[in-house]
Amino acid sequence: MTGDIVEQLDHIFKARSIAVIGASRMPFKWGGRMVMTPLTTGYRGAIHPVNPREKQIAGLPCYPSVLDIPGEVDMAVIAVPAAAVPQAMRDCAAKGIRGAVVITAGFAETGAEGKALEDEVVRVAREGGIRFVGPNGMGIYSSAVNLNLCFRGQMRIGRIAFVSQSGTFGGLLAEVASRKGYGLSKFISIGNQADLKAADYLEYLGEDRHTRAIVFYMEGFKDGERFFRVAREVIKKKPIVMYKAGRTGAAARATMSHTSSLAGADEVVDAMCKQVGIIRTSEVTTPFDMAEALVSLPLPPGNRVAIIGSGGQGVVTSDTCESLGLSVPEFDHETKMTLKEAVPAHAPVPSNPVDFAASNRTPLDEARVADALAQIDYIDGIICNTPHLYGGVSSGDMARAAVEGAEMLAAIPRKYGKPVITLRWGPDDGDVAGSIVKAAGIPSYETPEQCARAMLALARYAALQRRVEAD
Repeated sequence: MTGDIVEQLDHIFKARSIAVIGASRMPFKWGGRMVMTPLTTGYRGAIHPVNPREKQIAGLPCYPSVLDIPGEVDMAVIAVPAAAVPQAMRDCAAKGIRGAVVITAGFAETGAEGKALEDEVVRVAREGGIRFVGPNGMGIYSSAVNLNLCFRGQMRIGRIAFVSQSGTFGGLLAEVASRKGYGLSKFISIGNQADLKAADYLEYLGEDRHTRAIVFYMEGFKDGERFFRVAREVIKKKPIVMYKAGRTGAAARATMSHTSSLAGADEVVDAMCKQVGIIRTSEVTTPFDMAEALVSLPLPPGNRVAIIGSGGQGVVTSDTCESLGLSVPEFDHETKMTLKEAVPAHAPVPSNPVDFAASNRTPLDEARVADALAQIDYIDGIICNTPHLYGGVSSGDMARAAVEGAEMLAAIPRKYGKPVITLRWGPDDGDVAGSIVKAAGIPSYETPEQCARAMLALARYAALQRRVEAD
């Protein structure tokens, strides 16, 4: 197979035209979804349905074979029964198609007979110069050409790439991330990895200008040695966050029947992640919280965190930070006395966290404290509240204070080179103050634990970068 991985996979992720082999009029069938989803979500290329029994599908001309499609076709989406996939791949090779996404299941995950069929598909593809995703996958999403094969609606565009060994579950996780406001550059349901392996996607995403952080949901590796070798190079440029499933015996059995992968010894995977610098998480939605901070904030010079939050909020945030390995240093006497002037008289002397003691402060009050903390050399990052218009006030002094405070807070990362992470009280309703901070790339989370884990990701990746520079 000639050409580098970028040239090969651009035929898939930057496809200017696609052929849907096994296209259907029935939108609930895979062949129908593979036509209707890109058609209705803004794909910028041409869509060519292929079905010898149809003349037209969704208003598009339908062709008996890919060989009948006029002009060049970059990528094929294959949704025919498993036994018909080898011939479909032969037709693609004859047409000169260089990339494919195989949706069809019924291959190695079903046993020896399915494995033999999968091997035949791989052989045909390699002889024809085709790289393909799958089989037994749900599809892909690529912001580069707005190609969506798997989500019900348009996705929020962002700089996080998500590679998932599970199709349906991975798709649900991607939609959860989108609802939280995290945008994706890519989503790849890798399925059985018959041809393209996790390491191939990682290598490609390492060069992808649309991607700044890479998230993996993995159950097992078919190329573990190469994956970690590639990761060692990619992580010098972009952070990698991973949720690795299959830790228990029951989960390992499920992994084999799900995507025909061996889960592998969890201790080995954990050790390799630590050695390479991959941030591994124990909760499946946490990688997106971490990645959102990693794509938008400066890396902290250390792991020392200042916290602004009343009462229990400060206690929980401090507890979580220190339990994760972050430091919450006590302020020196001079800083305590300076900050005491900024908090209400009844509030305790600020020692970290800073407690406003349930006073009627404004976002400007908190922003002034945050700005002062950002100037302290032994503070590397700040966790505080998301500025918002208290009580829904939209005009007057309170509104002006909220906007001014938001602008001051938004300037801190750029001004001092230190990250700010915020805790959101209530729904993300997009008021003016919150929008100012969001536009500056400061993420807003729903719990103190999420805030702490996001700061941890920044501190860990910063430490890795310092280590790389030292080497």
